[in-house]
Amino acid sequence: MKSAMPFMSSLSRHVFHPLWDLKDGSRRLRILRELERSQWLPLETLRTRQDERLRQMLRYAAAHSPYYERVFREQRFDPEHFQLPAFQALPLLTKAIIRSSTDEILSREFARSALGEHKTGGSTGVALTTYFDRDWLETRTADSLRSDQWAGCFHGMKIASLWGNPPLPKTLKQRVRALLIDRFVYLDTIDLHERSIEDFIARWRREKPEILFGHSHSLYMLARYVLEKGPQDLRPRGIISTSMMLLANERQAIEAAFGCKVTDRYGSEEVALIACECERHQGMHLNIEHLYIEFLRPDGTAAVPGEEGTIVITDLFNRGMPFIRYRIEDVGVPSARCCACGRGLPLMERVTGRVADYLKRRDGSMVAGVSLVERTLTAIPGLEQLQVVQSSFEDIVLNVVRAPDFNATTEQALLSEFRTVFGPGINIRAEYVEHIPQERSGKYRFSICRI
Repeated sequence: MKSAMPFMSSLSRHVFHPLWDLKDGSRRLRILRELERSQWLPLETLRTRQDERLRQMLRYAAAHSPYYERVFREQRFDPEHFQLPAFQALPLLTKAIIRSSTDEILSREFARSALGEHKTGGSTGVALTTYFDRDWLETRTADSLRSDQWAGCFHGMKIASLWGNPPLPKTLKQRVRALLIDRFVYLDTIDLHERSIEDFIARWRREKPEILFGHSHSLYMLARYVLEKGPQDLRPRGIISTSMMLLANERQAIEAAFGCKVTDRYGSEEVALIACECERHQGMHLNIEHLYIEFLRPDGTAAVPGEEGTIVITDLFNRGMPFIRYRIEDVGVPSARCCACGRGLPLMERVTGRVADYLKRRDGSMVAGVSLVERTLTAIPGLEQLQVVQSSFEDIVLNVVRAPDFNATTEQALLSEFRTVFGPGINIRAEYVEHIPQERSGKYRFSICRI
């Protein structure tokens, strides 16, 4: 049984957060209270709200975004009177279009200087800059706060955060906010090694954070250290994994190390929270109150429940830079199941990978690289970590971190598994490394296709 919330966490939640919002004129806690209620509404009610918000956003985009004004005209799409098939026939928004047409997509209602800005490197390392208005930012924050609650995390709690290049306070205002509002203990995943982990654990023991948060593989790396070294006193109330696919073996290790269930969250900088597990861990609840989410087959038709589909997002709130049918370059599996928690929010089964993580066979078929890595780690003893790098149809390198039970048959089984998947005549070789290298963001990639 979890103990009562510490005094400082309670003070931050019930006093400092509301006062800071009052000072800033922020609506995020009011939005959060509405979201706390609306999550229990029937799915039909939530779908009706979603449809109304979709139509409002399409009308807004037609009136204020030169890009959508042009696209709707070219497609003979009437945002005032349309059936869903007409919307589903609209061309997809891609990262390439965003890069080349940013000025045209932005709303005429906002000066660019009045908008917030996100810059991401993306899984392929190509920069993308997107923009958002203040109302969207407050909605994004409230979405995250609600999904935090599903992991047992409430605003005001101190959080142990594993993050690359964490935003450390510099000004007096930032330091005051960090003390009262944004109460984090950081482990910089760009500098992840035994000494930095030891320092982080020492700070954890002094500051006693209640929640553990971070990139899934960084959480796993910390969990491995804890399991190997044996400390038993690191016991958070909840764990939130985000920003990367959470593999089954990683989840198992993290939960064993910290004695706590992991809550898996999925989102992106461009459209914020997309889906998150609740306390039942029976799938990921889709954020349909603020997004319209499609799962598409390669031919553009809708994937059925249980079938993989490319994820396409329409943001129902970002008026500063409307995102309509945005191909986010991830692949997921929709679900027809209902969660036992009783929330009306529908489920997706899982995210199966990023488009950039899919490997390619010579016959043109695709292989979900991260899923292949997960299956291989589970099936073959002796493997601690694995990264697949495909430079051509004929060449695949397997970067392997050996586990203590690695033996002579491990490599043979590994190469045999990949030859079975990709067929004969492929040059597949294993290279042994001390660790899998990080991206500049501090994240890890386990499947890289360079074709």
